[in-house]
Amino acid sequence: MTWNFSPLSYWGIWLAVFGRQLCLPVPAVIFLMTAGALAAHGQLNLSYILLAGVLGCLAGDGAWFWFGRRWGSRIVRLLCRVTSDPNTCAKRALRVFDEWGLRVLIVAKFVPGLDGVTPPLAGAEGSPVHRFLAFDSIGAFLWSAAYTFVGFLFAEQLDVAIRIAERFGTVLVVVAGIPLAGYVCWRGIAILRMVRHLRLHRMSAPILAQKLNDGEKIAVIDLRRFEGEDDNLQGILGAVRMEPSRLRNSASVHVPNDVALVLYCSSRNEFISARVAVALRRRGIDHVWVLDGGLASWRDHGFPLTTHLSTREEVAHRLGIELPAEQDSLKKEAG
Repeated sequence: MTWNFSPLSYWGIWLAVFGRQLCLPVPAVIFLMTAGALAAHGQLNLSYILLAGVLGCLAGDGAWFWFGRRWGSRIVRLLCRVTSDPNTCAKRALRVFDEWGLRVLIVAKFVPGLDGVTPPLAGAEGSPVHRFLAFDSIGAFLWSAAYTFVGFLFAEQLDVAIRIAERFGTVLVVVAGIPLAGYVCWRGIAILRMVRHLRLHRMSAPILAQKLNDGEKIAVIDLRRFEGEDDNLQGILGAVRMEPSRLRNSASVHVPNDVALVLYCSSRNEFISARVAVALRRRGIDHVWVLDGGLASWRDHGFPLTTHLSTREEVAHRLGIELPAEQDSLKKEAG
């Protein structure tokens, strides 16, 4: 028997899997099973099906990984809000990730509630990109292969479903596609709002300058990696220079509730500042902001710079915050 079910393509498989990994209501499992059945009758190639499935997973998971790297555990908490028990969801994901690390990606796609939060959590934890891709590829292959081979083994039993799809395919697309398209648009708007909400924790140079001039309680942290002649590096007046790894790794950081932290580094994409902000927020320090555009933006706006930055003791006396001493980070790294 030769089937004429042609609408399903490798591109369609990739798109379905990619949509599923973005938490859209796309029946990717059915796509993979149907593709497996078509492969059993020689209409599709098993290797290409699996490749499309793996690449679809990597594309979707990679997007969530980037979100997690940029916005930290807050993206995980936002994803957990759509579950029946947000607190349990977040705590369970953190507990499992702490115990298994990136290895959990191998089985996460088979565990409801764990698949969606694991990639952004890996990004928030600062996992290396190459290790994330390696473990996620293994998990994506196992997941894609499992459902594809189910369809391959039970190809004859899927005959009725395939024939119905052939006869009523257009009707099914219209009936199911219109609500699905509406839902996808709604989720897209929700994601854009979520991204906008997350970006609210970035502060522009003019706003920071105004707040400092108004005397608001703001501790400005200079995170530039420096070597050699540190005294010649200019920074924002009143800022204290800290090694980024010291803030990320030390537990001896205390910030009063009425004090905000503003972090800046040299790069315009604020990658270093974002990593430190994520680490601080994980320790319960919520009033953490990243200077939008880094020190380059401050300089471009013509705001004053100085080589005489504040010391850790001066900032502690002025604002009541506690920052790690050099020996704290050394002990942490030695441990």
